[in-house]
Amino acid sequence: MGSRILREELLDKLIEIAIEEDVASGDLATDAIIGGDGVSQAIITAKADGVISGIGVARKVFARVASGDYSFDAYLNDGDFVKKGDKILEIKGRYNDLLIAERLMLNFLQRMSGIATATHLLVSLIKGTKAVVLDTRKTAPGHRVTDKLAVRHGGGANHRMGLYDMAMIKDNHIKAAGGITNAIKQVRSVSPLSVKIEVETTNLKEVEEALAGGADIIMLDNMTTEAMKEAITIIAGRSKTEASGNITAERIREVAETGVDYISVGALTHSVKALDMSMNFKI
Repeated sequence: MGSRILREELLDKLIEIAIEEDVASGDLATDAIIGGDGVSQAIITAKADGVISGIGVARKVFARVASGDYSFDAYLNDGDFVKKGDKILEIKGRYNDLLIAERLMLNFLQRMSGIATATHLLVSLIKGTKAVVLDTRKTAPGHRVTDKLAVRHGGGANHRMGLYDMAMIKDNHIKAAGGITNAIKQVRSVSPLSVKIEVETTNLKEVEEALAGGADIIMLDNMTTEAMKEAITIIAGRSKTEASGNITAERIREVAETGVDYISVGALTHSVKALDMSMNFKI
């Protein structure tokens, strides 16, 4: 999923944008009411069961906002299970800083924990199969780095980070190239050998053409379970396979049992239900 340096750069930019859009020139209420260098303590608590993600991001957010000495103590690690009522983290610092950082930290923690929780559910449903749950590029604009990090915390794996780190040949590419074979040749001719090529297929004829063309990964898009089984038999391990489209919690087990290598689920990041939590102060 991209390079580690790039991910860190994207995360730093995202945090800067989050602060700029929320704080801008200052917190009007806090600046008017809370003065001086008063110190307080805040505790973030879970209000629902789930999987925690975003503690590392919250730590970076507060480090960026803090204008004085502070302590940041996490009771859990990213990827840990949390029960309703459990303490997640505790921060001691300037009261002003805590109030300014509150919503910023909760926004990251709640969204990321929601993604991690949803991912964990699907991963648990296919336990014992070889299939791996993947995310997609259907992420909130600007939040891809944190959305994909949350998927990993939930036990899933990341598909490509963007358009640049893996070549995905989709239906419109195939139309423009005049077929799957030509599309693969064109991409291969200009790509380093390290770049994986995935081809989207919707029927068994396309599967055979993608296999003959040397696709590294063949996507079985919106196929029935029976068609997937036939495709897996045809491919016979000569290419990696990815099931995509209409993947639900009710169906994911039967899809995994076809023998596919990967199952991609856009809903993990495009239909997020935030994990509820709150931040309370001890003045």
